[in-house]
Amino acid sequence: GGSAVLVPLVRQNGEYCLLYEIRSAAVRQPGEVCFPGGKREPGETAIQCALRETREELGIPAERIELLGDLDFLYLRSEGLMYPVLARLDPAAPLRPSPDEVRDTFTVPLSFLRAHPPAIYRYPLRPEIAADFPYDKVGAAADYPWQAGHMEVPVYEGLPYPLWGLTARITWWLLERYGDILTGML
Repeated sequence: GGSAVLVPLVRQNGEYCLLYEIRSAAVRQPGEVCFPGGKREPGETAIQCALRETREELGIPAERIELLGDLDFLYLRSEGLMYPVLARLDPAAPLRPSPDEVRDTFTVPLSFLRAHPPAIYRYPLRPEIAADFPYDKVGAAADYPWQAGHMEVPVYEGLPYPLWGLTARITWWLLERYGDILTGML
C-alpha cells in the first residue's frame, strides 16, 4: 500500500533544480504543485512506482533517471505512507507531460529554495475519542489525558506557482536534511 513520488533533480544553466508538476484539471486537487507519483500497485516497490508514474506523467523512461536513494517515508493521515525517491534526470531527456495528468511543469534552483525557506504555519490536531472507547478494558481513567498533536504546513513564496502542503514538506525536509550534501555532491 501507500504511495510514492519521484523527487526529480535536473541540471539547468549549471545548477541543480527541483522539477515540479502542476496537476491538470482532470485529476484530484487540480492546479496544485506536486512531484510525479501516485499509489503503489500490488507487489510494486516505492522505486518501481515512482519510476512508472514519472514515465506516465512526464514521458521520461527509467533509463534516463539516475536513482540517488530513498528518502525517509512520510506518514499522511489521508493516504497512509508516502515514499519519496530522490533521483537525477538526464538533462537531455525530453519532457513529454501527459495532458491528462499534467497541466504544466516548472523548475526551481536548489539555491533559491535554500535562500528562501518556507514560512511554517501550524495547526492543532485534537484527538476526538469515541464515546464507546473501553477505558475500563484498557485500564485507563475516563479523564485520560489524550495527547494532542500539531501539523506543520510549509508555504514557499516567490515561485511561479504556490508551493505548500505535502510537496512543500518534502522540499523543505530534503533541503533541511540534505541541502549541504546535495550542494556539494551535485
